[in-house]
Amino acid sequence: MIDRELNFFGKKPLLYLVATPIGNLGEMTPRALDVLKEVDFVACEDTRNSGSLLKKFGIDKAFISCHEHNEEEASNKIIGLLKEGKKVAYMSDAGYPTVSDPGERLTKRCIEAGIKVSVINGPSAAICGLVGSGLEANHFYFYGFLPSKPSARRKELEALKTREDTIVFYEAPHRIGDTLSDMAKILGEDRKAVVARELTKQHEEYIRGTLGEMALLDESTLIGEMVIIVEKAKTIAKTLSNDEIVDLLKEKLESLSSKEAIKEVAKEQGISKNVVYDVYLENFKN
Repeated sequence: MIDRELNFFGKKPLLYLVATPIGNLGEMTPRALDVLKEVDFVACEDTRNSGSLLKKFGIDKAFISCHEHNEEEASNKIIGLLKEGKKVAYMSDAGYPTVSDPGERLTKRCIEAGIKVSVINGPSAAICGLVGSGLEANHFYFYGFLPSKPSARRKELEALKTREDTIVFYEAPHRIGDTLSDMAKILGEDRKAVVARELTKQHEEYIRGTLGEMALLDESTLIGEMVIIVEKAKTIAKTLSNDEIVDLLKEKLESLSSKEAIKEVAKEQGISKNVVYDVYLENFKN
């Protein structure tokens, strides 16, 4: 049986995951500040960055360092404090914890220990970049950072090139040139893309063009953390000969009605149902 309890009622301890500004400190939400003022401990990716942020808003708390290299050990400490009745919030340096940032192992460990988790909403570089890109946002695939090793990066891009969703990547300045070059070669030079950099900061910029054009950008002008948004792959319609469609229909008609056979062939082959129907009438209808 599923064990249910409302997040803000009941006896189970609760970990807060707090999203923080990706650049402009004015995007720190009032609710995030209220939570950070209320908790006993703030666990964070970098105590220096989080200390500066909290100091900006006049908040003084005890910190627990919890980053990529000590997350397992720190998780044990945080879980212990939560079970003692202490209130703890976790925040990464910018944006949402766990999204291309530490916090995923902590969250999983807390859930396994019967601790509830609540997310305090805030800025997200991926959503910010996607919405401002002008590319289709109804369906998108968030990838995050590609592998730094060239061969692994190219292999991942090969696996992504036929996705029929807008794809959202993160990239660092020291890899941006190589990444854009590989994207142009593998995903296609004519594919539309947007590089969104320094989001919410003074030098925010959306660079729009094709991947071929992006690969020619002066790498020295691409400063700051970047979001790359790439348009979805275009669907290429299949073309089958009448004889090929006849063979497919014969196979389906062994176990399906004519209506279902036509429908299945059209769906599986990605071709018009009317085309399949015409072939059926010509070859099977007496």
